[in-house]
Amino acid sequence: MAPIALAQPSPIESLKAAVANGTVRDVAKPPDLTAYAHFDSTPSIGTEFRAYSPDGAPVLDIRTVLADDAKIKALGRLVSERGVVFFRDAVLSPQEQLELVDKLGQFGGKPATSRLHIHPCTLAGSELGDEVSVISNDYTFDTTFARDDKTILQRPIGEVLWHSDVTFEPVPSDYATLQIRTFPKVGGDTVWASAYEAYDRLSPAYQRFLEGLTATHIGSQFHDVLARARVADPSVTFREPRGAPENAGQELQAVHPVVRTNPLTGWKGLFVNRGFTKRINELTKGESDDVLEFLFKHISANHDLQVRFRWEPNNLAIWDNRSTFHAATYDLDGDKRVGTRSVSVGERPYFDPSSKHRRADLRERAQAASAAA
Repeated sequence: MAPIALAQPSPIESLKAAVANGTVRDVAKPPDLTAYAHFDSTPSIGTEFRAYSPDGAPVLDIRTVLADDAKIKALGRLVSERGVVFFRDAVLSPQEQLELVDKLGQFGGKPATSRLHIHPCTLAGSELGDEVSVISNDYTFDTTFARDDKTILQRPIGEVLWHSDVTFEPVPSDYATLQIRTFPKVGGDTVWASAYEAYDRLSPAYQRFLEGLTATHIGSQFHDVLARARVADPSVTFREPRGAPENAGQELQAVHPVVRTNPLTGWKGLFVNRGFTKRINELTKGESDDVLEFLFKHISANHDLQVRFRWEPNNLAIWDNRSTFHAATYDLDGDKRVGTRSVSVGERPYFDPSSKHRRADLRERAQAASAAA
């Protein structure tokens, strides 16, 4: 008898199952973190946990979260829904940042082969370890790659800085964290924008046009950085592999859907960014350039889908790269700003036609809760 071919589950269904099962190991039912002292930074993006309680609600300490898998899982869900979550009083080492972001990805259902990202410009033997990205206005991830854009006339225009982390990888990031450790006197804020809200603000006809399209992402600026470094040392290359077996090679190039489904929320969001997205593959170059320029400006120009965060000592930001964009503020002149970033590698981006709009899903939830009350 000829062997019977068994139908294989689709990658989307496999990922949904992993998210539903919680991944790796079972944890208790996630608690409601909104019972702790917090506020939403804007209607569409950002939640901040206070360092004090103005209303008697308990204060959530990040070390308490690290010690409780159920709270980590709940935090991952909240980050995916709100885009970015801030802690005002989070005393963490860079190694604890790695532990936190890796667990967020694990409890979010990422594949077992996805671990922590090693940036292509982080050279072997980094002082803090290969998986800690040092964010500095003096250099690009390693002192070998010095920056030369410090004067006001050399500053890049703010709108060109918007990006989601490492989308040039075939398997890019799910979660990331950042803590600033060397502070300027003032300045150096970070701005995030919601991919959910950016998508929901498009007309239904334009949404349908974008769904199903794919785009090529290239880390071209890092090729430029590498070329400058090779003048002094021709042997310098990009690191590989970078957090997943698929993230190898020197090209720094990948193809992803233009509209992406977040596997935790099931919500649709735009997945193009000015930093890395170069071409919509199904369009002519002229059509692609026009569409991308519109989408890039749509993200950078609409302040109502953005949140700006002013850094203070021991602040921690945690965000979902699948559903947000972010940009640093270049306003430091000769002052220094240095931070440590940890980046988890997630799943291959996908678009599920049955996924929902954030606004519509929240409205349905509110209606259901009202009916049940």
